[in-house]
Order: sequence, then structure tokens, then C-alpha cells
Amino acid sequence: MKRVVVALGGNAILESDPTAVAQQKIVQETAESLANLLTDEMELVIVHGNGPQVGNLLLQQVQTESTENPAMPLDTCVAMTEGSIGYWLVNALTNAFEQKKIKRNVAAIMTQVEVSPEDEGFAHPSKPIGPFLTEDKAQELMQTTDAVYMEDSGRGFRKVVPSPKPFAIKESQTIQMLIENGVVTVAGGGGGIPVIRSEGKLEGIEAVIDKDLAAEKLAELINADTLIILTGVANVFVDYNKPNQKALETVSISEIEHYIEEGQFAPGSMLPKVEAAVQFVKRNPANKAVITSLDNLEKAVKEGLGTIVVQKEQVSIR
Repeated sequence: MKRVVVALGGNAILESDPTAVAQQKIVQETAESLANLLTDEMELVIVHGNGPQVGNLLLQQVQTESTENPAMPLDTCVAMTEGSIGYWLVNALTNAFEQKKIKRNVAAIMTQVEVSPEDEGFAHPSKPIGPFLTEDKAQELMQTTDAVYMEDSGRGFRKVVPSPKPFAIKESQTIQMLIENGVVTVAGGGGGIPVIRSEGKLEGIEAVIDKDLAAEKLAELINADTLIILTGVANVFVDYNKPNQKALETVSISEIEHYIEEGQFAPGSMLPKVEAAVQFVKRNPANKAVITSLDNLEKAVKEGLGTIVVQKEQVSIR
């Protein structure tokens, strides 16, 4: 049975309207695409992002904070959005499966992802969360708060927070048991809840784990065959947003690592997607990693479109 992990971006759920109704409508469309992808022979795990949602939740927490109603820390906000988006996905997938007469159960599992307190990510915040802002607004906020804002892929400025790399997933064995029993599983939402081990106990820490790196770690731990990373474009580009931009199709590890060294991919945006794909294929030459858009998902799976990272020395650029 083919074991597939799909990483879905939080930006794909929240476009311009942050209401629950609007986000659930997009999630329903996403669920229908995933239902079209599912076959009887496939075991499917879905990892979703939460960047816009956790950023908006933090804003709400700060704006309503009082002695009686204190703001929740970042790790708890990650858990809250993991729960809400997980619920939306389970509900939407259940409805899509029933409509298509697919006999599969769906479950979402709260996921604790262990990171090192010594990770360099804590010293260099890089993970964008929250809404896109103008440069002027970002500069104003940086002057009045201790927050850090950075430009994100030509779309505006966003707050950035520490993003340590995952090295263990507490619930990985439970997730494996679910998928082995045919349950389509939503896990690692928002990259998972970041935890560190202190005096033999796990405790939450203020950070956001990149969901693509968390998806790769989970794919490794459950011995997945394929990692599909969904983003806003059908292909990874070099010289992105420039007149000479080029789309990568099938690309070798050595070629894409060369592009990484050139600084072709934005930190906190496309870079972790590329790094996750490379890491997954490096672990097993038989593994397949695909980076593409949700709209292109079916063509990527059935026709080999999108950016496919492989071990062999082959690269095609369109």
C-alpha cells in the first residue's frame, strides 16, 4: 500500500477572508481534491500549516488581554489552531468521503513535536506568521514592539518567530497505528506543538515549527513512500519573480542543493519546502518528493507534473 504524507499550507486555507465560514469553505474544496487523490491502496496522512491563523489568534490574544483574561503563550496558540483546523479538515474530509462513497474514517491527533532548546532557530527568528502588512506598517510595529517583521516572497511583510527544527514526534507510533488501520489521519498541524525535554519531562516552548520540516520528519518516522508539499505555485522557481524566472520540473538533489547555496529560495517560505523534499529523498533513494500547488495536485500525481526531487542527476527546467 502506498503511504503518502501531504503537507498543506496555512495560507492555502486563509486567503483574504479570515472568518471561520470562509476558511471552512476553502478547506471543503481542499478535502474534495484530496478525496479525488485517494485510492483503496493509499494510506494518507495530512499535515497542515497554521501561519496566518496562529498569527491572527495571537493578535486577538494581545488585544483582549487583561488580568482576568491573560493571553495564551505561543505553543498553546499553536495547539488551539491545530485543534480548530484539524476539526475543519476532519469534518470536510468526512463529508467528501460520504459524498464519493469512500469508506474511510478520518481522525485528527494533537501532535507534540520535540525540538532542542539549543537550536539556532531560537536566536534567529525566521518563521512568518500572521497577516501580510505593508513595509510602513511593519516598520511602525518594529519600532513600538519587540517583534521582528520580514518581507515574505514579494507579498508583503509578516511577523517572524523562532522556528527550531524537529527531531522527534511523540505521537508518531499512534499515527502509524491509525493509518495501518485505514484511518486517514490529520497530524502535525501547524508543524506540531513545540516541546522540549526538561528534567525528563516534556514542556511547551514559544516557537512555531515549520510544517514542511515536521511533515518530512513524520514521513520518515512512519516510513512513507511519498511526500507531497503543497504551496501557492505549481512549481519551484529559480530567479523567482524576475523576468528570467524558471520553473523546476524533475531536479536532482545535487542540482537543487546548488540552488540553495545560491540563495534562490526564501527562508521561512520556499526554502524549508525544498530542504524537506531533499532530506526525504536523501533518506531513501526510493522515496519521492513533490512540490506543487493544490490546483496541480491531481496532475502532479497522475502525470508527473510539478517539481519532483530525485536522487539521479537529471534536471529539466521550463
